[in-house]
Amino acid sequence: MLTTGDSLPEVTLKGADEAPIALADYKGKPLVVYFYPKADTPGCTNEALDFTALKGEFDKAGIPVIAVSRDKPAKLAKFAAKHELTVTLASDEDGAVCEAFGTWIEKKLYGREYMGIARATFLFSADGKAARVWPSVKVKGHAAEVLEAARALG
Repeated sequence: MLTTGDSLPEVTLKGADEAPIALADYKGKPLVVYFYPKADTPGCTNEALDFTALKGEFDKAGIPVIAVSRDKPAKLAKFAAKHELTVTLASDEDGAVCEAFGTWIEKKLYGREYMGIARATFLFSADGKAARVWPSVKVKGHAAEVLEAARALG
C-alpha cells in the first residue's frame, strides 16, 4: 500500500458517467482519494454520505474528493442517485488502480479468505506526494478527520 511520501499514481479511472478521470490532471492541488469495498452497502454508504455532507467544505478548501470501488459505472450512477451523493465516484473495474495504490488485499470474513478492497484513504499534497494515509479506515468521523488534515496542508 502507498505510504506517506509516495507519488500519486498516474492512472485513469472511469466516472459514474463513463468519462475518464485521470489522476494526473489533479497535480498542482491537494487531492483526496478514498477506496471502499462496494457501492450501496451500509459502511460504504455511510462513508459516501459523510464525505458528501462535507463536500462544500472540501470545495472551499480547493480539495477534490474521489471515491473508488471496483463497481461498474452504471452501479455507481445508481448509488449516487439513490443517496444524492455529490462526491466523485470512480470505477476501477479491472483493479489496476487498486493494484497501483496497494488496496487490493487478502481479507478474512467468517474464516473465509478472499481478495477485496481495503477501506483506505489517501491525502495528496499539491506536489503529488501522499501527505497522509489512512490504511484501515473506521467510517465514523473519518471524513471530518480527512477534512481537518486536508485543511492543514494549507
